[in-house]
Amino acid sequence: MLQIRCKNNNVTKSFAEGTSLLEVYQEFADDIKLPYPVVSARVNNTSQGLKFRLFQNRDVEFLDAREGSGHRVYVRSLSFLLYKATQDVFPGSKLFIEHSLSRGYYCNLNKERRSKERRSEGIRRLEAGDKVTDEDVAKIKARMQEIVDLDMPFRRTEATNEEAIRVFSERGFSDKVKLLETSGQIYSDYYTLGDTVDYYYGPLVPSAGYLKVWDLERYEDGLLLRVPDWHNPLKVAEKIPQPKTFEMFAEKTRWDIIMRLSNAGDVNKAIMRGHASELIQVSEALQEKKIVQIAEEIDRRFHREKDPVRIVLITGPSSSGKTTFCKRLSVQLLACGLRPISFSTDDYFVNRVDTPKLPNGDYDFDNIETVEYALLEDHLLRLMQGERVEIPEYNFVTGKREWNGKKLKLGNDTVLIIEGIHALNPLLTKKIPDTLKYKVFISALTSISLDDHNWIPTRDNRLLRRIIRDYNKGAFTAQQTIAQWKNVVESEDQWISPFQETADVMFNSALNIEFAVLRTHAEIILASVPRNCPEYSDAHRLLKFIRYFIPISDTEIPPTSIMREFLD
Repeated sequence: MLQIRCKNNNVTKSFAEGTSLLEVYQEFADDIKLPYPVVSARVNNTSQGLKFRLFQNRDVEFLDAREGSGHRVYVRSLSFLLYKATQDVFPGSKLFIEHSLSRGYYCNLNKERRSKERRSEGIRRLEAGDKVTDEDVAKIKARMQEIVDLDMPFRRTEATNEEAIRVFSERGFSDKVKLLETSGQIYSDYYTLGDTVDYYYGPLVPSAGYLKVWDLERYEDGLLLRVPDWHNPLKVAEKIPQPKTFEMFAEKTRWDIIMRLSNAGDVNKAIMRGHASELIQVSEALQEKKIVQIAEEIDRRFHREKDPVRIVLITGPSSSGKTTFCKRLSVQLLACGLRPISFSTDDYFVNRVDTPKLPNGDYDFDNIETVEYALLEDHLLRLMQGERVEIPEYNFVTGKREWNGKKLKLGNDTVLIIEGIHALNPLLTKKIPDTLKYKVFISALTSISLDDHNWIPTRDNRLLRRIIRDYNKGAFTAQQTIAQWKNVVESEDQWISPFQETADVMFNSALNIEFAVLRTHAEIILASVPRNCPEYSDAHRLLKFIRYFIPISDTEIPPTSIMREFLD
């Protein structure tokens, strides 16, 4: 008999060898009483599906769709449900689950495969007659609901890598074949739903009947798969309009086409052919071209007769590369003949004793009230009126603002650059007309997927960057960085994300080659996270996906690259 400790209630019970997690949950269910349906579990801090069978003593924690691992299991299962339905309604079609958008997931559907995909290059093609219609969406939704009502089971098959490659090769899944061919794995899991086969790099729910909460609608030329709300998984997350974010992702797709890359398999194949250096150079060139375009637009608005731009506001979430972006933008503005002056919102922090606090008593350094924004705005207005203004300097050692005689005065060719997490918050510059401001939102919008149905969350991209940077600077261990990440994300959702669509331009700081470079640094750091801590779950997940990429050295990453902000 096995001894299984349920971490939800800290009770241990005996079970026969081979008992499934679902059977274990049924034994504990009355005592646990989670407010929402259980969809997965963590076994010794590793995410597992409810069909997973136990053969040794284990700690088990059951999860609903509010928790990160549970939410990912639910969304992953919904993705397979959608794919199954598209295959049943449009046999031979191609579905691309591309990225998160509007609190859902944007998908591209090619209803007929034929010539619309150039398989040798892995590039997506959509022809005018192939666009999704409302009638198409209605048919797909109806089939999805039928599968849910039938409670069709998700079945997992473990096979040798060669066998899995054969299965997907016979079905024409070049994206999955390339991924598995270059993964270095001995065994691989694949899933079936009815007669439909697919590959996912994490567990699924036991059956389609678990998927009660979802919606599907037409969005631009594709589909929007709507998923449960993070805080209340019994309802669909409220949709928010994100047209500028959609366009930034569309630009990312255009960059993919230029680089002949669509997924991890494409990246790995290019590296194996010796093209890593070229990929780095082209990726950096595309980013520099975008920065030049932004600088030229600022210059154009700076020199217009009416309402010339005098302030550039730059924001983005943690580890998006704001610092390096500001430096590179300043260089390009100098090349345009402007004189940029960086203006730090950090110097306007309130004294530490006046900083707002979180419910647990810790300082809430991300709160807008940590900045004396009224004083900051007063100084900006006076500077724009031609005054010489003494600005403060914040002493992070003493936690106090100091006045050390530092003065600024704007010249005829000066543009102010203000970078900070609150830069786009209207409270910061509410008395300054928008026509005098140019707003930039920067983030690492992951520009590569594992395959057509396995996207990489943009937040995982930034978390990896932050883990490496914190470790290299001796600030935090990987375990500590992961432990802090939930609070970081919640602060971003409150103080940064609501204002991103107000930006004049969005800049994607992610590189197609990035994960191959990050693997060289992240692997050993993530491996140091102890198995007996909660943070091991995310460390294990990050290690699992980053190992799909063939590692390459960072020696050819230029010193001006945004990636250098996290590697050095």
